[in-house]
Amino acid sequence: MTGLLLLQIAVILVVARLCGLLLARLGQPPVIGEMAAGLLLGPVVFGAALPDLHAALFPAASLPALSALATLGLVLFMFVIGAELRAPDGARAQVVAATRVAGLSALLPFALALAVAPLLHGTLAPAGIGFWPFALFLGVALAVTAFPVLARILKDRRLQHTRVGRLALSAAALLDVAAWIVLALLVALTDGGDWTTLLRTLAGLALLLAVVYGGLRPLYAWLLHRHAHDGRPSGTVLAALLVGLFACAAATEWLHLHAVFGAFLFGTCLPRDDRLLHSLVERIEHLALVLLMPVFFALAGLGTSTGAFTAAGFGALLLVLLVAVLGKVAGGGLGARWSGLSTRDSLAVGSLMNARGLMELIVMKVGLDAGLIGPEMFTLLLVLAIATTLMTGPLLALCGWRASPVEADAGSGAGR
Repeated sequence: MTGLLLLQIAVILVVARLCGLLLARLGQPPVIGEMAAGLLLGPVVFGAALPDLHAALFPAASLPALSALATLGLVLFMFVIGAELRAPDGARAQVVAATRVAGLSALLPFALALAVAPLLHGTLAPAGIGFWPFALFLGVALAVTAFPVLARILKDRRLQHTRVGRLALSAAALLDVAAWIVLALLVALTDGGDWTTLLRTLAGLALLLAVVYGGLRPLYAWLLHRHAHDGRPSGTVLAALLVGLFACAAATEWLHLHAVFGAFLFGTCLPRDDRLLHSLVERIEHLALVLLMPVFFALAGLGTSTGAFTAAGFGALLLVLLVAVLGKVAGGGLGARWSGLSTRDSLAVGSLMNARGLMELIVMKVGLDAGLIGPEMFTLLLVLAIATTLMTGPLLALCGWRASPVEADAGSGAGR
């Protein structure tokens, strides 16, 4: 089984890298090519063309090992994203603006999803799933924004330090935390109205925030100041960082908020030190981006179904895509405009919030595991995630937005 796992990783990396290079030549971030590679490696393309070879290369018994690697990659990547996040000037105003953008970019697509759910429930809901659980899940799925993928898109375009980029990233973080709480409630209700899971999630999250910022933050600040004053942790200090990282990730996983949020939370509690960040990027992030995240995309592709691509399926896809894009761009744009941004900048924020990528994939997996959607709806949402992420760049160009010279210089200097 070890030999098979190594072969799977080699195949995934080759396909992901080739697709990433192809998308880069077309002016798109390579991460979108890696997402598309997952779809190509699944039953829709590879499985349909060479079913025997596909079954031999990706047997069901081998998937748990791939899943563990994928989770590790997400955790490491989100840790570095949290460590990189910087509070801009006027942090209070930034929080208010991010809350407005997050709220409207969630509420509008959520409401539109509820409006179209009656047209989809009869054909795409699993047997035994009522209208409201299906409709509410669809609303959550269309409301999320791909926080990790959005962060990577901004990095690839060197826009993470612009006002628009920071606002979109902050709003995406707030929105996705709220989405996981709502999703936990929905899963609890689907399990028969067991509110214990929801109460444990809310109480546990409050306790975790207190522990991270009240205990771990000063502890690691002292540790890094004492033993890594030059910003380059030794092996022992790096191990201590990883212990805190995995403990927080495990805590949020236990709270049904997914490990990525614990990883991000721990990253945000570290000191804002550019030398430390550079060291973490060199020693952790490159491994996560190049090796482990493509595994997650491949796993998502393996969960797709060819049954989604019927005439009715294509109609459902177009309807969901229209609702998703309209809701996100309009909602995010209105939130940014409400916060005083220009019309052009507001449309840029809405376009960035429309990227669903990685968080959509995680939400889809939760819904599939909980029985709220079937393989056909899972497949349509995967295509939606790729399509809405793919259109981020063209939408930015369409609204005529580009970073100011000062912001562009700042982003270029911080880019890697």
